[in-house]
Amino acid sequence: MASQFQLIMRTGPTPGATFTLEGDQLNIGRDSTNEVSINDAEISRRHARLTFQGGKYVLEDLGSTNGTFVNGQRLAGPRVLKAGEVVSFGEQIVLVFEVTTNDPGATMVSPRAAAVPSASRPASTPPPPPAEYAGSVPASPAMSPAAGPDEGKRTNMTPVIIGVSVLFILCLCGGVLWYIDANFLWCTFFPFLGGC
Repeated sequence: MASQFQLIMRTGPTPGATFTLEGDQLNIGRDSTNEVSINDAEISRRHARLTFQGGKYVLEDLGSTNGTFVNGQRLAGPRVLKAGEVVSFGEQIVLVFEVTTNDPGATMVSPRAAAVPSASRPASTPPPPPAEYAGSVPASPAMSPAAGPDEGKRTNMTPVIIGVSVLFILCLCGGVLWYIDANFLWCTFFPFLGGC
């Protein structure tokens, strides 16, 4: 019988997600190049490493900012994982380490059965997008979420300043002309006008 190792997310950006562990060395972190990639602000880009030794996985922290924990205890060095142990990254990301044994002689589910769409959703309907998670980190600036309520709403003050300046100049000119007219100073200021 072959054993299969996996981490199942209890809390974090994708609760219920299963990470099947295959390989001699698996990096865990926020960066998409890791074998186990968890997009969350509490996870370092390269947070921890799983190494397969003697038929078991050994977990070690890679100097992460928020730490790696097994059953609530922060790792100070490498630790062999046992089935059912709770692995945490930071405070919010909690996974369970599971070991399952597969019997190669057991009846297998046909891949065709998995391809049959469910009755609740028509075959042409795409799956819903993943829900936003409060701790998620955009993969790149191009994929960042829409601007918040205060971002992108800068008012261009140039037209306002020009409009106020023009209004001020018109009022000033009007005031000067009113003063000249009220005091009969047309000939003083404008001697070239006829009738002076």
